[in-house]
Amino acid sequence: MAHRLRVGVLFGGRSTEHEISLLSARNVINALDSSRFEPALIAIDKRGRWFDVTPKSLAAGDSCPALSADCSPEHAVALRDGAQGAGMVFGAPASSQPAVKVDVVFPVLHGTLGEDGTVQGLLELLDLPYVGSGVLGSAVSMDKDVAKRLLRDSGIAVAPFVTVRCREYDQDPAGAVARAAELGFPLFTKPANAGSSVGVRRVAALDQLPSALEYALRFDSKVIAEQAIDGREIECAVLGNDEPIASVPGEVVVHHPDGFYSYDAKYLDENGAILKMPAELGDSEQRNVQSLAVRTFLALECSGMARVDFFLRPNGELIVNEVNTIPGFTAISMYPKLWELSGVGRVELVSRLIDLAIERKQRHRSRVTDLFNHQELPQP
Repeated sequence: MAHRLRVGVLFGGRSTEHEISLLSARNVINALDSSRFEPALIAIDKRGRWFDVTPKSLAAGDSCPALSADCSPEHAVALRDGAQGAGMVFGAPASSQPAVKVDVVFPVLHGTLGEDGTVQGLLELLDLPYVGSGVLGSAVSMDKDVAKRLLRDSGIAVAPFVTVRCREYDQDPAGAVARAAELGFPLFTKPANAGSSVGVRRVAALDQLPSALEYALRFDSKVIAEQAIDGREIECAVLGNDEPIASVPGEVVVHHPDGFYSYDAKYLDENGAILKMPAELGDSEQRNVQSLAVRTFLALECSGMARVDFFLRPNGELIVNEVNTIPGFTAISMYPKLWELSGVGRVELVSRLIDLAIERKQRHRSRVTDLFNHQELPQP
């Protein structure tokens, strides 16, 4: 058998989406082509400690013994690049634990401290290839305030919004509420840096707004208030680096009492929403969604993968809602399902994502980093 690449599947994390990450990780591991890849499972518990765990432990359906609050830090990970030998130790002296050597990392960390550029920066320091967007693309896509400003400047429509920071609200809550209320009602309040609809509330009237802002500020130091858009919820998956492609779009039809695609509607209520795949769109509408998904992906400096979520107004206008750079890989997640519908099965999808990660790292390694020892380039 040819040499198999060791894929470090990194999951868990300190975000509110920890449990969703465990579900996604199981599906990614099951989709690894065993003829090409060998999994190395690296779990991060809710306290931020890193552990080497077994596939059997993760597949058991619990949160893994290594993720319990009282587990021993002696099991912490020393992560190494399988080819380069570079490495970093997490939570234990280097001598206390054998290194986990990997050739490429597949982060399945949803939300903060995983999807926001922090882990991506760490992996850059280790010079390890990793699946998904780089530091910049991850960071700006995660921050709904920054992402919306960048998309707006790129001529891509977003819902009217107001940003409220924690310090501003503490100093002048009435003023912050008044600014947000100018958007009109209903509106949505959201933590700027969170996913899976964590911390989101639909606000129907002014008297609900202060508590909604305070609730969102429990999850982040910056929140956005966003005008509610009357439109269908369309999602499209994107795959690639410099020349990304888009899947057929899908549609989310919400039936949950929350009145929007909330955390409960996504993960807790099996009847909370219906996923229509493909979305019932005309040929022209589908092409517009796919084209705008790719434009959005490139505008936010994404690479590898992303799911772009839209609102489709009755008049045909598309509004970008948000971009997820590490979309869910659970059994019901839209990203892998849309690619299956587009003719790319889960095994092929995971393989292509790993190949894209290695391709990007090889390109980055070819860049000049030493001005004194590189060969002089010919003058034009």
